[in-house]
Amino acid sequence: MPAPPDLALAAVLPLCDSAPPAPAVDEDARILLASVREPDRFTVIFDRYFGQVHSYVARRLGTDIADDLSSETFLIAFRQRAKFDSRSGVVRAWLYGIATNLIRRYRRDEVRAWRAAAKLPLPAESTGDEDRIAAQVTAQGASGQLAAALAKVNAKDREVLMLVALGELTYDEVAAALGIAYGTVCSRLSRARRVVRENLGHTDPTAEQKVF
Repeated sequence: MPAPPDLALAAVLPLCDSAPPAPAVDEDARILLASVREPDRFTVIFDRYFGQVHSYVARRLGTDIADDLSSETFLIAFRQRAKFDSRSGVVRAWLYGIATNLIRRYRRDEVRAWRAAAKLPLPAESTGDEDRIAAQVTAQGASGQLAAALAKVNAKDREVLMLVALGELTYDEVAAALGIAYGTVCSRLSRARRVVRENLGHTDPTAEQKVF
C-alpha cells in the first residue's frame, strides 16, 4: 500500500481540469437514503467511513479531539440523512464537509500548533527529508519549514489543500464537501500551492515522487 500523500506533495498537484465529472448516484447514497426509513442501515455508512474521517481529523488536530469530532460528524450525518441530495455529490464528500465544519472551531489552535512546530529544532539524526510528511501529517509531525508554510496559507485555501492531501478527495468531491464551485476549488488550491512552494524556497522535495 503506498504511503499517504504529504502536504509538500500536495503543493505541486496538477492544475484542475476544465470541468468536473458528473456526480453519480452510488451505493452509498442509496444506503443512506434507505436508512431514513430503516435507521439500522446507517451502520453500513458508519463502518465504511468512520475510520477515514477519524484519520483525517486526527492528522489535523490530534487523536483526542478526533475521537469527539468524528463521533459528532456521524451523529450530525445521521440526524440530517434525510436532507442528503445525491445529485449534489457523494456521501463520502458530504461526511468530510461536516467534519470540516467542525474542524473550523479549532482553526486558531491548529495554526498556533503549526507556528509552535515551526520553532522546534530538527532532530540530530535528520536525513534531509524534513520537508516530506508521508505518514502522520500533524502539527507535531510536520517539519519546521513546512509547518511555517502551512500557517501562512489562507484558512479557506488550506481547507482545500487538506482535503486533497490528507482526505485524498478528488477536486469535485472537495467542491461538494465545501459547497463551492469546482473552479473555486482550483483557484484556492492554486493559491495554497503557491504559498507553500514560496515558503519552501521554491523547491520540490518530492519531485521524484509519483502523484497518487
